[in-house]
Amino acid sequence: MSALTSHLTWQIHTLHLRNPFRLSYGVSETRRAFWVRLAGDAGWGEAAIPPYYGIEDAAMIAVWAAAARRSQPFPDTFDEIAAWIGADGPAPARCALDMALHDRLARRAGAPLHALLGVPAPRPLPTSFTIAIAEPAEMARLAAEAARYPVLKIKLGSDDDATRLAAVAAARPDAILRVDANAGWSADEAVARLREIEPFGLEMVEQPVGRHDIAGMGYVQAHTALPVVADESLQSLADVEALAAAGVRGINLKLQKVGGLGPGLRILRRARELGLRILLGCMIETSLGVTAMAHLAGLADWLDLDAPLLISNDPFIGLRYDDAARVHVPDGPGIGVISKSANSK
Repeated sequence: MSALTSHLTWQIHTLHLRNPFRLSYGVSETRRAFWVRLAGDAGWGEAAIPPYYGIEDAAMIAVWAAAARRSQPFPDTFDEIAAWIGADGPAPARCALDMALHDRLARRAGAPLHALLGVPAPRPLPTSFTIAIAEPAEMARLAAEAARYPVLKIKLGSDDDATRLAAVAAARPDAILRVDANAGWSADEAVARLREIEPFGLEMVEQPVGRHDIAGMGYVQAHTALPVVADESLQSLADVEALAAAGVRGINLKLQKVGGLGPGLRILRRARELGLRILLGCMIETSLGVTAMAHLAGLADWLDLDAPLLISNDPFIGLRYDDAARVHVPDGPGIGVISKSANSK
């Protein structure tokens, strides 16, 4: 599926997961991502959102179709991007435009994106590698196969979480373990589950309760020494204020949730002012979207940028993972991503 206009094009990719990806919301073997390209390939962006967010493709396409019909030229500065895009439409659709417009300006300047954003150069932090919910033996097998990754993020939020985590810990006693319930527990359940699993030496717990239960997030944080990190609960700058007021100690920023690099950077800076720790995350995306996020790694405490490792048909070449699973961004201008098909010609 694709569309051609005077201003931009968009094309859909079906991404194939290397292993079934089961969360508290359900299981997936494929995900969908849109590649948005400004006219003349001047800039690239990506839109990717899990089906459980309930955002229809048609709603995202409507944003790009409206942008394509506009006679107003593309912005000449980063500060003009937000006004050019506007606030209407789903966040992933706005993210793709925001990303492409940032990429365009950095390419024109001949500099890597992070250098023009005024952020510290990305530090080579290790990414976590995700182990989705499965039977305990299967999770242990996947953890053992992921021996090159020093940090594992374990998806929980189903029955028998402690047994699943114990199987992973036994298979990888060397690993740093993070857990992510994807809003799968109530506040009281979360406190009880954490008492069971804290002895495994966890680094953090991500989104233990429902997205809108900010008070519940704070309640869980008050009952554990682990950093509680908000993921689904963080979708705007106002959410940062509410989470900090509730006592939550960290946020997981994903560009697709918040509308792109511009909004993401504003959230990061405010989170730092409020003393929150920063995890940079991703949806199931290609190297295009994940590399754009990696340009902000100089502001992060932790990285969860493993999506390109979880899919078998990534169409792009971008960020690089070294032997210690540390993330490195390309040196080229803009986001720095190239198409594999173009590279093979």
